Amino acid sequence: MISLLKSKPGVAVPNDKILIEYNRLKWRALFGIFIGYAAYYIVRNNFILSTPYLISEYQFSKSDIGFMSGAMLIIYGLSKGFMSVLADKSNPKHFMIFGLILSGLVNLMMGFSSAFWMFFILVMFNGLFQGMGAGPAYVILANWFPRKSRGVTTAIFNISHNVGGGLIAPIAGGAMAFLGTEYWQAANFIIPVAIVFIIALIFYIIGTGKTYNEGLPLLVDILKNEDEELVVNKKDTSSLSSWDIFKEYILKDINVWFVSFIDVFTYMIRFGVLTWLPLYLLETKGFTKGEMSTAFAIFEWAAIPSTILAGWVTDTYFKGKRMPLAIITLLGVGVAIFAYWGGKDLLTVTIGAGVIGCLIYVPMFLSSLQTIELVPPFAAGSATGLRGLLSYVLGSFSGTALFGILAHNFGWDAGFYLLLFAVFGCIFCCIMTHRGVMKLESKKIERLNGKA
Repeated sequence: MISLLKSKPGVAVPNDKILIEYNRLKWRALFGIFIGYAAYYIVRNNFILSTPYLISEYQFSKSDIGFMSGAMLIIYGLSKGFMSVLADKSNPKHFMIFGLILSGLVNLMMGFSSAFWMFFILVMFNGLFQGMGAGPAYVILANWFPRKSRGVTTAIFNISHNVGGGLIAPIAGGAMAFLGTEYWQAANFIIPVAIVFIIALIFYIIGTGKTYNEGLPLLVDILKNEDEELVVNKKDTSSLSSWDIFKEYILKDINVWFVSFIDVFTYMIRFGVLTWLPLYLLETKGFTKGEMSTAFAIFEWAAIPSTILAGWVTDTYFKGKRMPLAIITLLGVGVAIFAYWGGKDLLTVTIGAGVIGCLIYVPMFLSSLQTIELVPPFAAGSATGLRGLLSYVLGSFSGTALFGILAHNFGWDAGFYLLLFAVFGCIFCCIMTHRGVMKLESKKIERLNGKA
């Protein structure tokens, strides 16, 4: 790992100032990863929004779009798995910013490309650099926020990708209105990159790394809250390699595997709707491009209030238990799929897409939150890596390429049967994860009683 990205200790904060400094920096930590991860999505979802123009202007086929999208997500999943493991041993702020800048540079080149093979190569590189975003963000969350408030704070962070994904439509639309539709490349790629570079600079100035990078001790030592956490491990891990952490604390933990497969199924649903929504609405429902863009934005923005509410509800009413609410919202997703699938008018289809967007991000968010609560903070990146690897290689690929193959060969209905299968699979994994959490709760009680 290059020197700039390595995790280095900050100047030690005096003992009498530790709590004051912690309370000052924790909100900067959250703000930094929020704007940083939103920026990642601005230079990711812009490709999806550009697909109708790639087809009409460059004669790309649906199979071309599906192949590029699916291949990019496989690269992204592999990268997310590998990069998140590295993030455990890095300064997560520097790691995240570096990936964002590289992704922005690739998008600049997309704005000047027209050949399929060039687009394919650039999309693959974008997937590679996009994998540097999630792992360090969850490392920061695990290092700065305790379990009792982690639902709300992680929910606030989690809507960052909805903000970023939802912003690209008005950014590109506004740029196109100003520049003209003939400059759709600049509107979809170049203007978003300029915005992302400004965000990266703000992140660098305001954001933070781990508590260690800021001269503070471990979170459990700052707050004296060992009795709140599901897993407490204060071992010195400086001698452990990234692979050692991944092997010992991730691969051998069945709970991490179940929570990762929740993401597999939610990503199958999310990308099955998100990737194909523009073409599905234009071809099957007779939407105009303007109506399609509105529905696309609604799908992303609808998740914001539901995600924040979900974090608060699981903190307050479920006392840190995340899976019961995930199961409830998945049942709602199943119902909304039928409305989106079978609706005949603009209002019904838009509401169906909005409800799916509103609800599917809840189990996605809760699985990401549950993941970092199942492992010690020093393994948060590695746990996120496994979840990201499986969710993108299996889940998003199924929602993009497999959905596209099924829709191409057997009609759109076949793709929707795939989404319903994913709903049932996800509910099963939520149940198994909840059982694992309850066992950890029992062990925690035994640990505390042993100390009493």
